[in-house]
Amino acid sequence: MNRTLLLTTMAVFIAIGTLGSQFLWFPTGIAKAYPVQHAVNVMAAVTLGPIPAVIIAFIIGLLRNLLGLGTLLAFPGGMIGALLAGYLYRWTKKMVFAGVGEIIGTGIIGALLSVPYAKLLMGTSVGALAFLPGFLISSVAGAIIGLLILSRVKNTSIMRQPASQRS
Repeated sequence: MNRTLLLTTMAVFIAIGTLGSQFLWFPTGIAKAYPVQHAVNVMAAVTLGPIPAVIIAFIIGLLRNLLGLGTLLAFPGGMIGALLAGYLYRWTKKMVFAGVGEIIGTGIIGALLSVPYAKLLMGTSVGALAFLPGFLISSVAGAIIGLLILSRVKNTSIMRQPASQRS
């Protein structure tokens, strides 16, 4: 994939993730669920690879925070989920493993890392079980949405490129 196409595709994913968080979210206890972020993570991981997916997750989290649409918890969950989704897809070449990577990366690892992160940066002292349900619900919903969209576009030109050209 050439550099211009890569940057343009990343910008489109960032726009979808940022705008989508404004329209599709729901409360999940202590946190809010933003399934569009997780859908974008899965789609970016499969189409672009792990590193672009992490960059996209970071920029979406940054924009959401700057626009007042999210919290600092957008960073640990989104970025870890994108990274794990990208590497599991790269290793297996099966889209379902990108979804599994997003769920494990965000729903479990991201939730557990959010406890000290919330304590240090947000001044909130809660246990791991406070984040797990919300992060899991959000990442499962988003992973399903992302996999459904990918299954519908799997025969498009970007999906037909060899994986080596998408990373």
